[in-house]
Amino acid sequence: MSEIIASVSGIRGIIGDNLTPSNITKFVSAFAEYCKKEHKGKKIRIAVGRDGRSRGEIISGIVINNLLLSGFEVTDIGIAPTPTVQLATEELKCAGGISITASHNPQIWNGLKFLNSDGTFLDEHQVGEFLKIADKGNFRFAEIDKLKSLISDDTWINKHIDKVLELKIIDVVKIRKRKFKVVVDAVNSSGSVIVPLLLEKLGCKVIKLFCDGSGIFPHTPEPIPENLKLLSNAVKKHKADLGISVDPDADRLVMITDKGEPFSEENTITAVVKYVLRKTSKGKNVTVNLSTTRAVDDVAAEFGSKVYRSPVGEINVVKEMMRNKSVIGGEGSGGVIYPELHYGRDSIIGIALALSEFADFGGTVSEYKRSLPAYFITKAKIENVKDPEKVLSKIEKQFSSEKDVIKIRKTDGIKIDFKDYWVHLRKSNTEPIIRIITEAKDIAEADKVQTYFLKLIRKLLKQK
Repeated sequence: MSEIIASVSGIRGIIGDNLTPSNITKFVSAFAEYCKKEHKGKKIRIAVGRDGRSRGEIISGIVINNLLLSGFEVTDIGIAPTPTVQLATEELKCAGGISITASHNPQIWNGLKFLNSDGTFLDEHQVGEFLKIADKGNFRFAEIDKLKSLISDDTWINKHIDKVLELKIIDVVKIRKRKFKVVVDAVNSSGSVIVPLLLEKLGCKVIKLFCDGSGIFPHTPEPIPENLKLLSNAVKKHKADLGISVDPDADRLVMITDKGEPFSEENTITAVVKYVLRKTSKGKNVTVNLSTTRAVDDVAAEFGSKVYRSPVGEINVVKEMMRNKSVIGGEGSGGVIYPELHYGRDSIIGIALALSEFADFGGTVSEYKRSLPAYFITKAKIENVKDPEKVLSKIEKQFSSEKDVIKIRKTDGIKIDFKDYWVHLRKSNTEPIIRIITEAKDIAEADKVQTYFLKLIRKLLKQK
């Protein structure tokens, strides 16, 4: 049996291997204890939802019954995106929330994302406290006369959509006038209902590609170009204006242009930032993670806005946004965070903001893509690195005196900014891996930089 993966994104495991009933019970019981400690018994409700993947109802049953036996009232919102669970947790004034999902992982995986009472993920310190409770295992359960109720509430998908459409920044009238034709790939998971319904309310003609809600993934569920060929083909076949893909728990938004080509996840956050800053007074702040494209900086500069950078990870972006009062933020993986709605990556608000921007632009999505600053990102990794910290320290030392280095940041591995490109080297929290992300203004340069750092790291690994 392999070790279960635990991080700021919750726990993930493989059904039939490490995601066992005893492990689920252990972590849910620990979360119940954590919530009791945090709120001293003053908040007694926990919201639960699941991403819709096949057999998720079995895990949901274990989670809900465990919470009930721990003395909490449970509101089960059913199959729903993680951002919908986040909204429900905050709006219902819960002690916490649990989204049952393995995000973009394949079918054999599932997991639990744990939420604070404000709907945000637990941060690194809070996860540490939670895992200490799990390790101790001294859980308290309620006596029979203290057991509370299970409430089933399937209204949150509609509530989520309504909250998005009520936002002043969303130009519903202009979007409806455009009558976008959109193909949707929700990998038959939690976006199957909410994404088409939102689009229909925005006056779009919707072509459902994989939206049957069965939880059976028709392809590898991570929404990256190599997994979206069927969506690209469908956009061209139906002569659609764009294609939309979300991952199983619908917190990431990825788009395909009218040409059937990737719009690029990095362009998703860039387009949304451009729209929000244009509709907001000048000088407003933006936060993205260290691995997100420089195109965001270019767009922000047009509006006199400052861009802050956080370590990779939703809660890290959220905490930095709170610190500097950013009006928009997110991650280059297609994660849009709009705090006016809530502090969480949310494909639903991302879709509405992106369509507002496309409607304002007036041309096709492919034409709009060409109007954005052009950058190219490459990603690679080196496995079986015994001491990644030592390797990163050597690289930092080597480049700290280089004249063409603009800045070195060490808040998440090391990010080295040069004039025309950057490289971000970060170790995995769960595996002996160093990840290498590079960005330059053309793909050849990005590949060249990546190759250089791959060779450099391999050279350092050979040194004793």
